[in-house]
Amino acid sequence: MIDRYTRPAMGRIWNEENKYRMWLAVETAASETLAEFGIVPAEAARAIRERGGFEVARIQQIEAEVRHDVIAFTTAVAEKIGPESRWLHYGLTSNDVVDTAQALQLKDASVLLRVGITRLLDVLRHRAIEFQHTPTIGRTHGVHAEPTTFGLKLLNWYAEMRRNLKRFDAAAEDMRIGKLSGAVGTFGHLKPEHEAAICKRLGLTPAPIATQVIQRDRHAAYISTLAILASTLDKIAVEIRHLQRTEVREAEEFFSEKQKGSSAMPHKRNPITCEQISGLARILRGNVQPALENIALWHERDISHSSVERVILPDSTILADYLLDKTATLIKKLLVNPQRMLRNLESTGGLIFSGQLLLDLAEAGMQREDAYRRVQQHAMRAWKEELNFRELVGADQEIARLLPPEKLQRVFDLHRQLSNVDAIFARVLQDAD
Repeated sequence: MIDRYTRPAMGRIWNEENKYRMWLAVETAASETLAEFGIVPAEAARAIRERGGFEVARIQQIEAEVRHDVIAFTTAVAEKIGPESRWLHYGLTSNDVVDTAQALQLKDASVLLRVGITRLLDVLRHRAIEFQHTPTIGRTHGVHAEPTTFGLKLLNWYAEMRRNLKRFDAAAEDMRIGKLSGAVGTFGHLKPEHEAAICKRLGLTPAPIATQVIQRDRHAAYISTLAILASTLDKIAVEIRHLQRTEVREAEEFFSEKQKGSSAMPHKRNPITCEQISGLARILRGNVQPALENIALWHERDISHSSVERVILPDSTILADYLLDKTATLIKKLLVNPQRMLRNLESTGGLIFSGQLLLDLAEAGMQREDAYRRVQQHAMRAWKEELNFRELVGADQEIARLLPPEKLQRVFDLHRQLSNVDAIFARVLQDAD
């Protein structure tokens, strides 16, 4: 189980009582809309609105006998309404109610998820600007490559989360859809204009075409979007876990005074939040496969998707909400060590400027193959013998002939390497604004 959930509103969206409340909202909207069309008596629609209610325990009691959840629900509600209940569920089939109500639940869940995404975006943007010009070593294959800034790391995550927001908005809108077209989607008892009016009343868009169910490619796309979102959070967590390693120590999770990292080793400061994010992201990604399997149903409907969705829809939205909250707090309170970043950057004695030296030698007249060979020889010697690369290069007469001291100094100029940081920030933040 995840630890104390900080956003209980998401959990309440998926509890049994709220599920039936959404079912009743669909039934009520249908009866009131059909009353406006003159199909259901106005007094019956009013009775359904005013007296319609339920107790979860009573629904469960009836379901234990009839083995049908919607019939158990309508029976329990009818007991509250009285004689006018004969107009309850008029012209509808079970999944007209279930799928449309589920869309209402996902609509509410998506509102909370969007809040979580935008909160994380705000935190990432703020901290990216904070460390915009904080130099750190860029690593490729885990090995020192060339300088970057810690702000650029954060900005990259920010840009990815912007893409996640765009994908999420599209997926959420694609799920804001209702369906009241009957047993096989042919409007055998109601008409398309009735469905459109009911959906409008509920804040939904009618599915252009359906069987007895809304087609599950929509749900698969929604879960896949949440999985991609979780993978971004996992990516952030993995990077911070690497940066927190003892040999690196460039950034680490916040560690409170009373916190303990190990039962046996008092010195430990473990990246437990990051590891939790990485672990739970695996569960969310795992929900994509059953969501994809739900697309293929028999003919105009079977219920093989239903049991799956009772697990993956609550689990995925609750987990995504939780992970967004965790990640935003992680970034907001992240402990950053610019001094250690600079020390690590300088630890190889200038090796990370080998690419710039190669280019400057070629520009000065040396053939690129010769320049590469000469620079690599010095680099490998510095690496193996733990010598200072800059000093080795400075003692090379052939290099000195092409690059006098002032030009050689420019080779190792950190600010030269990072001169376009502001341009990258402007490009990303301008697109966001």
